[in-house]
Amino acid sequence: MKNKSLRGSLLLLLGSVVWGAAFAAQRAAMDHIGPFTFNGIRMLLAGIVMIPAAVVLDRKNPGAPAADPKEQRRAGLLCGLFLFIASALQQMGLVYTTAGKAGFITALYVVLVPVAGWLLFRKNPGRVIWLGVALAVLALYLLCVPADGFELQGGDLLVLGCAVCFTGQILCVDKYAPRVSGVRLARDEFLVTGALCSLIALITREPLTGEGLRASVPALLYAGLCSGALGYTLQILGQRDTDPTVASLLMCLESVFAVLTGALLLGERMTAREGLGCVLMFAAVILAQLSPVLSGLLKKRKA
Repeated sequence: MKNKSLRGSLLLLLGSVVWGAAFAAQRAAMDHIGPFTFNGIRMLLAGIVMIPAAVVLDRKNPGAPAADPKEQRRAGLLCGLFLFIASALQQMGLVYTTAGKAGFITALYVVLVPVAGWLLFRKNPGRVIWLGVALAVLALYLLCVPADGFELQGGDLLVLGCAVCFTGQILCVDKYAPRVSGVRLARDEFLVTGALCSLIALITREPLTGEGLRASVPALLYAGLCSGALGYTLQILGQRDTDPTVASLLMCLESVFAVLTGALLLGERMTAREGLGCVLMFAAVILAQLSPVLSGLLKKRKA
């Protein structure tokens, strides 16, 4: 069980690396195509890639127990609906707000996941986890918010709605991932999201030109193949053996890796404030990983 938990944490950590490097690509694409067009193309691309992946996995595991088809479809529809709303709100918000503010507000699901778990399912993650959540929020503030602060505006409120929907998506994946095929769930999630985004793009007649599409190809390829097909599949497979609150903390590391990849690949300088934010975020994740041991020690002291 411990090995499975470690494997799940490592998969989520790798997913955070992939997502952290994708934020700049998502923001750059908004200069050329609309948010629903971008999401529709990248999610359909991710879903198409996952179709042969699911076939290959079935051939490699012929004796694996098959999930109930109705539950598999239900999982894909529900997770896809949450992902559709979350990704749409995030992309629309990025048109009106900065990447840093959007990164901080989106990652607030690290607070919303344990709160929602407690309110909806009376699942208390423990005092150690709450300390990790508090550290993560402080870390995100230092990483993403300028020293002079910020005010919530229209784009920020859209991204806040995105954080709420990502909370629903994380809890939905937590419910279904242990009971259905993870690769098929990722495939269905992408196809549902891509189809809905494409439909909205057609209904609203989002402007699309050949020149704009060509300029967006690099961002679409990375967002579809890496951030989409790879990143969200890693999330689904990793969450099978990981507590949803710990998973949300690990996924919040995407903000740290966004800063690090910007420094390594784009030559951006990391400030002392951002460096402190990275340290605090790693401390929050370590606390989350050690929470079972620390909680057990606290109980022994009380006894």
